[in-house]
Amino acid sequence: MLTTEQRERYKRNLLLPQVGEEGQERLLRSRVLIIGAGGLGSPVALYLAAAGVGTLGVVDSDRLDLSNLQRQVLHTTADVGRPKVESARDHITALNPDVKVVTYNCFFNADNAAGILADYEIVVDATDNSESKFFINDACVAAGKPLVHGGINQFSGNVMTILPGTANYRDLFGNQPQNPVPSSTYGLLGAIPGTIGTIQATEVLKFLLGTGQLLTDQVLHYDAATMTFTRFKVKRG
Repeated sequence: MLTTEQRERYKRNLLLPQVGEEGQERLLRSRVLIIGAGGLGSPVALYLAAAGVGTLGVVDSDRLDLSNLQRQVLHTTADVGRPKVESARDHITALNPDVKVVTYNCFFNADNAAGILADYEIVVDATDNSESKFFINDACVAAGKPLVHGGINQFSGNVMTILPGTANYRDLFGNQPQNPVPSSTYGLLGAIPGTIGTIQATEVLKFLLGTGQLLTDQVLHYDAATMTFTRFKVKRG
């Protein structure tokens, strides 16, 4: 049962026939894991928190650097030097105290993946390197956990939603490259992760509410230079 304050906070959600009071209560009971509290994780966390997703797990092992603030809008200048998960928790809670934030100040790896994944309904890949993306994909596929992939580069980005039995990240990109180019070596327009992360958050909300068409067996490519969105089908291997 929603409180009077919650009915006011989520009023615009409640007006949507795809949400309503039942859907809002479902969101408040939901548990979403966000891996990465940087450029992609920032809009994902903010919009899921604003929508009233009840529990957000945030995984990140980094401390905030001044150069991060060009795109990582979940944090502020005062947070420079702090663990990103602590800054993320504080700002998410300030935005919506309904949301419980569970922090994991660590790498998401083979030692902890299964234990962390077990507590969540759906996972968001908000990392910035191919090694992590392949590992997250494989861990979620093995655990049968839905995953929303997001990737960004310079003026473009991709989003793909992976459910048990649908095409996954390896079907899109094949095997992991032996010598991937570090993300820190190329430029990135700060607004690009805002667009891609917002689409990722939208996919999560659609999944939790059981509404709309998800980006399964396809990838949505965004080219900001030409302001075009293109869908490509992905065949399951």
